[in-house]
Amino acid sequence: MNEEPDQKSIQLRALLAFALSAVVLFLYQHFMAKNAPPPPPPAAKTSTPAPLPKAPAATPAPTPAVKPPAGAETAAAEQTFIVETDNYRVHLSNRGAVVTSWTLKNYKDDAGAPLELINTASVAEAGYPFSIYVRDNPPAADLNQALYRVETNSAAAGRLSAPVELTFRWSDGNVQARKIFRFSKPSYLVEVESHLAQGPAPLPHLLTWRGGFGDAAVSDAARTVKTFYFDPARGKLEHVEASAAEKAPVPNSGNYLYAGIEDLYFAAAFLPLDPGRSLQLETSALHTGTPRDPKKQLFAGAAVGLGGDNRFLVYVGPKKFELLRSVREPLAQIIDFGFFGFIAYPLFLMLSWIHRYVPNFGWAIVVLTIFINFVLFPLKLKSMKSMKRMQKLQPLIKNINDKYKGMGLRDPKRSEQNQEVMALYQKYGVNPIGGCLPMVLQLPFFFAFYTVLTVTIDLRHAGWLWVKDLSSPETYMFGFLRVLPILMIATQFWYQKMTPTTTADPAQQKMMQFMPLVMGFFFYSLQSGLVLYWLTGNLVGIGQQWFINRLPEPEMDLEMGRKGKPKKPKN
Repeated sequence: MNEEPDQKSIQLRALLAFALSAVVLFLYQHFMAKNAPPPPPPAAKTSTPAPLPKAPAATPAPTPAVKPPAGAETAAAEQTFIVETDNYRVHLSNRGAVVTSWTLKNYKDDAGAPLELINTASVAEAGYPFSIYVRDNPPAADLNQALYRVETNSAAAGRLSAPVELTFRWSDGNVQARKIFRFSKPSYLVEVESHLAQGPAPLPHLLTWRGGFGDAAVSDAARTVKTFYFDPARGKLEHVEASAAEKAPVPNSGNYLYAGIEDLYFAAAFLPLDPGRSLQLETSALHTGTPRDPKKQLFAGAAVGLGGDNRFLVYVGPKKFELLRSVREPLAQIIDFGFFGFIAYPLFLMLSWIHRYVPNFGWAIVVLTIFINFVLFPLKLKSMKSMKRMQKLQPLIKNINDKYKGMGLRDPKRSEQNQEVMALYQKYGVNPIGGCLPMVLQLPFFFAFYTVLTVTIDLRHAGWLWVKDLSSPETYMFGFLRVLPILMIATQFWYQKMTPTTTADPAQQKMMQFMPLVMGFFFYSLQSGLVLYWLTGNLVGIGQQWFINRLPEPEMDLEMGRKGKPKKPKN
């Protein structure tokens, strides 16, 4: 190296920093996960709820009738009940008093069908949602295979319309179990009660949703499924990932406001109806596939209870900000805006406000990007003036570098070189870091936009022109082309060509020419909404740069000596 790193272009370092940030973002998106609480000592093994069994192949020979024990309560045959509300369709079975299907009417999967929130491929091992789980000293009876007697306040049988209440009862004369489901018509909330006793003594138990949750059709679905709980003492939402429970279940308990299971866009949150009671959450993990991808993945599962009888309001639905706040204010924290939340959350509110007047989210992103770029324009204008002044100083800086050419990096005279360059900057009033301010200011907005596109359901399946889903990478055209990233690369080259060059080093200039390709490589697999944001920023920047380049050049009386060497400053 012939130059000290401090003498390299500040703008080049800013672009390299951005490229490194893109690498970190790319790796985070695919490999990284949040730190989960350390797992506690292994809990005692208990039986996992079994699935609904298949009907026998042949009818067994009749056996003499056995008189049921006194107080026994059971059904004679298996029954299925379908509950219809405005927002979802739920299938319940009296075998185990469990939910066998929970589909959302207003949200579709990638195939366009109503979204199924239960991972049906895992129920053989994990059991169905709302199975009973007894952590300590479970009864001998298999409560999740028993045939419960069903009572309903609806006159119709089989297919029911909300509002409706279903009560499931079972007893063998010693163990008594009861579950109640109350469905309302317009809401995503369901009221759930469960009671379990052995003899006269209540039996503490939990209700489960294991083996995954949410949209199992998305790529790497298991990575997004986590359990959560809100601790009001800390005022924040805590998450537990499947990897933390791979070796043993992870129990948590406290006076939590709610707990449950979620994926990227949907959640099942259990909110206690009895204030002051300690809420228990146990996170489990299961290696299983999905209906569309049989490949084994590690899915998180939840078991939630109150240490005795359970009374919950259960929110099962989209992580939509207004809906969550209408249930309980802290429930909206399920939408995790992350480290850049102080920027991402206002961006989301602004985007939502613009969307009221611009009905397409793609155009709303364009409008918001234009607004951001014009707010930052005064700083950009100041930065561009600084870059032009630095451009005019390049001959003087080159002379200083030539003067110290051939010296080793550890040569004491290298500090003299730095002092001369800094004196030159000071003499002509140039800020060496002024040129990189626009790029530095763009990075927080970039990561904030990435967060908004990743965690807010409003942009899920939102289209724009030829783009089908702004929250996902653009689909390929002709099998291998993505139009938005290619346009972004082209405009980045154009924008860079219009921007003043602040380095006279040919090697650095050549490296700068490849930066749009490097950026395009990392943007190629990111959400199309994020690419649209950067592409719009490039187009606005080109227009602003055209205006800046037509401003009068800064007046600088450069003092050059013989053979192009700078004169020594006068004392």
